[in-house]
Amino acid sequence: MTYRRKRGFWNRLDRFLAIGLAGLLAACQPAGQTTSAKSEAIAASAGETLRRVRARGVIHCAIHTGQVGMSYLDQRGVWQGLFVDYCRALAAAVLGDPAKVRFLPVASNRRFTIVQTGEADLLSRTTTWTLMRDAGLGVDYAGIFYFDGQSFLVRRASGVRRTRDLDGATICISKGTTAELATADYFARNRLRYRAVVYEHPDEAKLAFFAGRCDAMTTDAYTLTTYRLADAERPDDYVVLDEFISKAPQGIVVRSDDPQWQDINRWVLNALLAAEEYGIDRDNVTALRATSRDPEIQRLLGSVPGYGRALGLDEDWAYRAIRATGNYGEIWSRHIGPLGVPRGYNRLYRDGGLLYPLPMQ
Repeated sequence: MTYRRKRGFWNRLDRFLAIGLAGLLAACQPAGQTTSAKSEAIAASAGETLRRVRARGVIHCAIHTGQVGMSYLDQRGVWQGLFVDYCRALAAAVLGDPAKVRFLPVASNRRFTIVQTGEADLLSRTTTWTLMRDAGLGVDYAGIFYFDGQSFLVRRASGVRRTRDLDGATICISKGTTAELATADYFARNRLRYRAVVYEHPDEAKLAFFAGRCDAMTTDAYTLTTYRLADAERPDDYVVLDEFISKAPQGIVVRSDDPQWQDINRWVLNALLAAEEYGIDRDNVTALRATSRDPEIQRLLGSVPGYGRALGLDEDWAYRAIRATGNYGEIWSRHIGPLGVPRGYNRLYRDGGLLYPLPMQ
């Protein structure tokens, strides 16, 4: 059989089995059960993660091992950061308490494995959404929480002001990251030469760059900015190039076998964005829930019933998430703003950015 004929055979077999299974389920269906009841049964079968989280009473959230602004320990030993606060918002929505999170710091080489095995309920850290990750690892992205792009960290005295000035340079890169392929693609596309010095761990690449073993270091621009600010003896001696050589949309990762859990994460993320769009913050969320006449706000904050039930949650899920962490802009101002990182693409669409809340309908 040719590949095309084989594929056709398996497609027909899949359809035959699907039809047979549907018939078997219908035959076993109690008399009088409605289509709505069937839909609820299907939804329940897809909610294993939510049931497990509720039974455990805590969400297992995989985060970065330490990245200022995103996932870091403060002076009291408490995890803080943009992606950390997402986990707290999720815990508030699902379990009613933002403190019901167990943070699992995980290195880059295990960040997908810890979700695949179920040790973590989600991955909330700077992880770029790509085709091969989305389609080939048994995980799905629930949405984009931070837009970034790959750039280069160089010494100001080098005279490098744009990426093309790196022709012939030695570049420090972390192994197993999207930066490896993107760097190779960029230099090949522009017919430039470079020599990659590849390290197993990002910290090794960082130390090698600051030790002078490479002319430049490459990874996501935000990470390079934090390296310059936190690790350079004299930060002003270094510069992150303005130019991006790739896109790096970074989001929340869950297993692909539980669509309900993916929906919950997608809409908690969306609630934080929508709250900023509608001017809802930690201080006014309770008052707006009681007084707002805006139908979208009423649906978001649970004044109109049904939207929580669709996710398998109660109607106050988004209200609790916003009250726990504030809207996206508040989270940004707490953790990223003080670093001097411009909001850029991470502004709402109305302000010239790429963040576009979905309609609560």
